[in-house]
Amino acid sequence: LFFDKRDGGPLDFPSVNENAQIPPAEASEKEPNSINSASMLAVEARDATYNYIKQVTEQRTINYENPNPFNEQNEAGETPDDNAYRYRLFDLSARAGKPSHDDDDEEEEDVVIGERVLMAIRTEVDGVVISGQTKKQMFIRALTQHDITAVGAGKALDWRQKLDSQRGAVVATEMKNNATKLARWAFQAVLAGAEQLKVGFVSRVSPRDRTRHGVLGFQTYRPSDFISQLGFSEYSGWGIVKALVDMCLEMPEGRYVIMRDPNKPLIKIYSVPAGAFEDNGEDDTSTAAGVEDGAADF
Repeated sequence: LFFDKRDGGPLDFPSVNENAQIPPAEASEKEPNSINSASMLAVEARDATYNYIKQVTEQRTINYENPNPFNEQNEAGETPDDNAYRYRLFDLSARAGKPSHDDDDEEEEDVVIGERVLMAIRTEVDGVVISGQTKKQMFIRALTQHDITAVGAGKALDWRQKLDSQRGAVVATEMKNNATKLARWAFQAVLAGAEQLKVGFVSRVSPRDRTRHGVLGFQTYRPSDFISQLGFSEYSGWGIVKALVDMCLEMPEGRYVIMRDPNKPLIKIYSVPAGAFEDNGEDDTSTAAGVEDGAADF
């Protein structure tokens, strides 16, 4: 069973204020090139995070056991991938207690109920903090602020004026407006085994210029503690993953697309033809028909 994402899809672009009471809207006919539309803000957030990681990490090489496999595929002139990728194995078998992984020092002797289920995950590490003989791995991301007067700003405080004096209120507002994104980052850090999650606060120099930004500060968390602060449960998260895995394992062999319902707390699983979404130069009519062929709600 393989789970993957589509390159260039929504998962490659972090949402901005997705959970705000009035989130940013997509570009309209009146403002087709709005720099504060949801898609444009997502692209801006992706680029800001990439540059923030570059800025706060020293350009030194920490060698892992194996080289970065994706740099071998780079063509001449392409920027090398500075991330480290950790391939980790998690045991999702039915047993008492939380799921164990390959880095656990203690071996659990719980009896496995039913068939054993192992999940291999590729995780990311953005940096390492070296202190004496210890190395703490970091997962680094950036929150962005565009225009606090724009629709979809989520009633956020002006970071340039309030970040130092009212940091708690700023963080609380971001936890409300970007709960999904922050939870995703926290769980990514846990999966990677990172000891620190560093979140930067990056703001536009001018609200009308999406190309120039300034770093105003950062906050460092322990990933497990941050998950609790967000009101989520790491254990419940694993339960959702296990339920989804069990459902997919019971389906006939084939290719499926997992989509979130935009209006309901549902995940829909669609059966699609084997050649769906492949760029073969043909009309996509057959693909659209295939998506409607079969679906399951979760």
